[in-house]
Amino acid sequence: MTTAVVTPGVVTTAAESTTSLVQSVDWLAIAPPVVVASVALIVLVADLFLPEERKPLLGQVTIAGLVAALALLVPLRDGDRSTFCLTAATTGTGTTGACSYTADHFALVIQALVLGGALLTALLSLGDTRRLPAGEFWFLLLSSASGAALLAAARDLATLVVALEVASLPAFALVGIKRGDRRSSEAALKFFLSSVVATAVMLLGVSFVYATTGTLHLTEIAARLDDVPGQLDTLAKAGVVLTLVGFAFKTAAAPFHFWVPDTYVGAPLPVAAYLSVVGKAVGFSGLILVTVIAFPAYADVWGPALAVLAALTMTTGNVAALRQNATRVRSAVRLLAWSSVAQAGYLLVPIAAAAYSSDEHIGSTVAYALMYAVVNLGAFAVAALVARTNPGNRISDYRGLYATRPLTALAMAFFLLCLAGLPPGIIGLFAKVTVLSAAVDAGLGWLAVVMAVNVVIALYYYLQWTAALFRAPEETAVDEAAPAPTRHRAPASLTAAIALTAVAGVVLSGAPQTVLKFAAVNLF
Repeated sequence: MTTAVVTPGVVTTAAESTTSLVQSVDWLAIAPPVVVASVALIVLVADLFLPEERKPLLGQVTIAGLVAALALLVPLRDGDRSTFCLTAATTGTGTTGACSYTADHFALVIQALVLGGALLTALLSLGDTRRLPAGEFWFLLLSSASGAALLAAARDLATLVVALEVASLPAFALVGIKRGDRRSSEAALKFFLSSVVATAVMLLGVSFVYATTGTLHLTEIAARLDDVPGQLDTLAKAGVVLTLVGFAFKTAAAPFHFWVPDTYVGAPLPVAAYLSVVGKAVGFSGLILVTVIAFPAYADVWGPALAVLAALTMTTGNVAALRQNATRVRSAVRLLAWSSVAQAGYLLVPIAAAAYSSDEHIGSTVAYALMYAVVNLGAFAVAALVARTNPGNRISDYRGLYATRPLTALAMAFFLLCLAGLPPGIIGLFAKVTVLSAAVDAGLGWLAVVMAVNVVIALYYYLQWTAALFRAPEETAVDEAAPAPTRHRAPASLTAAIALTAVAGVVLSGAPQTVLKFAAVNLF
């Protein structure tokens, strides 16, 4: 007869030596994405019963749900909770094995970024859903945010892929949600087709990695890739490369960036803002997890590849942004789109550097992502405000903005200077110096030089746009019989989004070192 041994989360016998399939569940650890997903379902059902005049309540419920999810990150701030863990059965005791979900410091920082970005997107959207199906919009936004929050804490490839698709699939629909708009439909189709191809390539890579290691948990993959049989080494390298290709698409790294400009221009402005920040956070957090945690044994493969991708991406984005015509329709959004491609190149630098030194450089990527999220959302918020009176949203439409909306112009100038890395945008300068230092410390001097050149290139179009804000408005012939132009009052939610991002940027510029301390992570 065997003796039964009862341990938390598992019931085994002393004679058992196999891994139990019973997993523990820490409901507090998984609360943030679960709350967001639950609110998404509530919004979807409520939309069926609410009359049209009560639809604005759905936006308020969405904001309340995102605030609640952010609040639930506070009890997790110690960052030491794991759940959905396999329990290895040993003689008389149960020891925790690999886990599928870990709410560590890295996960919490990315979840704060994702949920905060979704919250600001919701504020931007409150006054913009009058022409969109409100219930569907809020449901899709919350669904995508829940997947993005889940991905940051995923610690096995299956959960990682599922979370990535949960974050991506609603985003396709959000891009094409403007019914009857040909540009929106075309953007959604391009986004969908290119993403599906990238996902298929990534799944092929994941299957190769699984065939090589026999496991999907990131920590176990890392251990088994250290000792891959010679006949499987080529298969393992192919799996690593193909997996990286999928995440390179999500991060908009060149040459997988071609979908970005048309998608941003065709999507509603709040959705473009969401993709530029939350979509990028999803791609980079997934890329960090698979490279630094799962594939450190093949750093000689992904390190040089990411360094080349970083140089190519920042150069492609900046050169394309430099060529934008200020009088072209939607040139402001198109420039922000190419700028986001260039910023993706900067974000790749510390990840590439981690292959040559240590994973401490990952904190530089996270710090840069936090800075970029705040100021880029602020720039899109100003673009949404300008678009209310100038639907063409040309860069030339911003000329003389200071004369009509001085505070908005000052905020936009601050956001652009942060992106350029110039004072008074100290947080932008600090972030760029941190990333540049990561490249130098890792011995990637050539990459640091490429980045420095690209920063100088970017100064031109950022400063050109900034200068336009303070120029005298163009004089046009005035018809005395025509009524005086009316100034549209900005929705309170849009004003709040601009104010929040501006205040956050100013505070962070006052104490930039706190960002790096907050984002400092150790994945091992």
